[in-house]
Amino acid sequence: MTEIRSVCVYCGSGPGKKPVYAEAATALGKSLADAGLRLIYGGGSLGLMGIVARSVLESGGKVTGIIPQFLSERERMLKDVDDLIVTQDMHERKMLMFDKADAFVALPGGVGTLEELVEMMTWAQLGQHHKPIVIANIDEFWEPLLTLFDHMREEQFIRAELEVRYKVAYHVGNIVPLILGES
Repeated sequence: MTEIRSVCVYCGSGPGKKPVYAEAATALGKSLADAGLRLIYGGGSLGLMGIVARSVLESGGKVTGIIPQFLSERERMLKDVDDLIVTQDMHERKMLMFDKADAFVALPGGVGTLEELVEMMTWAQLGQHHKPIVIANIDEFWEPLLTLFDHMREEQFIRAELEVRYKVAYHVGNIVPLILGES
């Protein structure tokens, strides 16, 4: 297994309805910095994206933001990061996030977060990478998705030989240990 030095966090560009989501983003940022793990993220300053990035920075950690040009204004690009990469489009952004990350975490978010998470799971299923994937099921946010995965298994669309590898963290304090294989 490759040494884990950087973690891509997918999450909402909004804060969500429940304060626990922002609390989790703040705690995850601190945990990443404390573990010496660089954050790779979508480059925005809004919502959970901005919260996790600022938390890493405030805790003395390193942050790489990757944002497509067309979102730099809409998501208010966070310019205080250590490395800021502006891409031409979403495809380039996602590929750079993949290339620069040794692991992936999905905090609560919307359709974009879901799409990014599922893409990494699909690539793993197809043998394109073996990087850890952690679904941060904060306040059971991802429970409907986990139920859908169970349904897909029951209906034999996810067969044993095509099992999707991921771990689920039910508490923010478990995310970094799951990434590092400590729990």
